[in-house]
Amino acid sequence: MIQRQSLLSDLQRTLRQLEADLRQRCDELPDVSAALRTEYDAAKEAQRTAESFEEWRAGTITQVAAAWVLSCVFARFLEDNQLVDPPRISGPGERLRRARDEYEIYFRKHPQHTYRDYLLDVFDRLGELPGGREIFGRHNPIHQQRGWPSGDAARTLLEFFQRIEPTTGELVHDFTDESWDTRFLGDLYQDLSEDARKKYALLQTPEFVEEFILDRTLEPAIDEFGLDGSGQRSAVSGQQDRLKADKLTAESFFKMIDPACGSGHFLLGSFRRLFERWQKAEPGTNSRVLAQRALASVHGVDVNPYAVAIARFRLLLAALRSCGIGRLADPFEINLACGDSLLHGTPGRPTVHSPAGPCVPERGLGGTA
Repeated sequence: MIQRQSLLSDLQRTLRQLEADLRQRCDELPDVSAALRTEYDAAKEAQRTAESFEEWRAGTITQVAAAWVLSCVFARFLEDNQLVDPPRISGPGERLRRARDEYEIYFRKHPQHTYRDYLLDVFDRLGELPGGREIFGRHNPIHQQRGWPSGDAARTLLEFFQRIEPTTGELVHDFTDESWDTRFLGDLYQDLSEDARKKYALLQTPEFVEEFILDRTLEPAIDEFGLDGSGQRSAVSGQQDRLKADKLTAESFFKMIDPACGSGHFLLGSFRRLFERWQKAEPGTNSRVLAQRALASVHGVDVNPYAVAIARFRLLLAALRSCGIGRLADPFEINLACGDSLLHGTPGRPTVHSPAGPCVPERGLGGTA
């Protein structure tokens, strides 16, 4: 069971340790320092930053450190809830023993590798699974300078997630949750890094506020435009309309967009409501088809890359759970992108692209988190 407050305070300390390691490695590794300078110069020339190099580098270090920490959290959640097998980081009971066996096998095969290489291999393999690319793919900042964290820092990170409470013999942090409640990730998003919280003005929307806003925006918008974007109040009624809906493309569905989606509270609430509407409209249609239709309607953008990672992970689990799928399955298309919603863009035209496809502002609901 997830102990949210203790997990947050422990991960904050772990993040600071990893940030210190990354700063030291910047000074020690000329290749890393040169690559960061090149990236900064390109951002400066493109007028994507007005910060000094040191300020920009500090922010980048925080983002990369947070990506490593959160990727471990994502992997642990998948492992502890048996969405993936075998566990390779940790797990309750016998699953911890199995995880330790896995890295013993890895190091026997690769004796020259470091714990950093091991964690990267864990993430790479998760990224190869159906649905895993959205979380652990090349857009994840862990792939930025893959040799950046030290092997010792990666070992500290791995040992953190395997830590045992001496008085009970149980894992200090167990991510098992039968309900797959991912709201705790929003707590991490808001409070993991004090610097990031101030820089991005991170503040979660309370659940009652989210529900109040969706009641008065999303629901009447669906009534007006229809689930299929036709403007009909009922998306499907009768066999002819059902055949029509089967031929719909993702571009034709009702659209909503949250241009500052944060960790995805509005996106999750919108997905749930849209999926329930589709179920009522087409009770005989496969739930996986309906989940993808609901996802096709949900779009989000955020300037903070690990906020996007959290929202993407939460939407993926919500889609799997809505279909009764207990393991990572065929990937769903999720329309999230990392970008600045205040830059560029004309209504009705693509503005930002993500690995899952374009994020297109169209008629529907606009909201902020």
